[in-house]
Amino acid sequence: MSVKICVFCGSSMGRDKVYQEAAREVAGFFVKNNISLVYGGAKVGLMKILADTLLENHKEVIGIMPGMLVDKEVAHEGLSEFIEVKTMAERKAKMIELSDGFIALPGGFGTLDELSEILIYNQLRINDKPLGILNVNGYFDQLLAFFDHAVVEGYVRAEHRNNILVSDNIPELMEKMQAYRPVSMGKWLKDIKVESR
Repeated sequence: MSVKICVFCGSSMGRDKVYQEAAREVAGFFVKNNISLVYGGAKVGLMKILADTLLENHKEVIGIMPGMLVDKEVAHEGLSEFIEVKTMAERKAKMIELSDGFIALPGGFGTLDELSEILIYNQLRINDKPLGILNVNGYFDQLLAFFDHAVVEGYVRAEHRNNILVSDNIPELMEKMQAYRPVSMGKWLKDIKVESR
């Protein structure tokens, strides 16, 4: 049974070709290491590059998409498995259920939403599966700076910030994901109760 990694990424190609090349590199790494892809099920943007590259190499690709998007004709029709759900929330829940880990590539609001949900689930120990951010071309620098700012201002715990897995290359990111250990809830829950007295 192969490892299944869910990739969150853009339904657009991006202005710089470096993002498209990164998607191909991720797909190539999956092919070489027999990793199955779970993703949003689209045939557009970086999502299309990922899916098509794996399919061309006869690897498993599972797409998950709400019916409202299928109706807009953005669904990829050649996947190993296509799962239609009713809502965006159901889509994320199914992604979490099927996947052994998650990687965020450059994307827009949808990618940010999916990334944020896994960060929260990991913080609350609802889910202990690793999440990696592939920081292609410094794309996530400002988001990571926001996380740092949130630590300084006391809204994100340093241990949670330090446990966010980031790299600009897929082999190193996967190494970090394999070594991932969740943060214990005991101390930080105690801390927030104390500071709220």
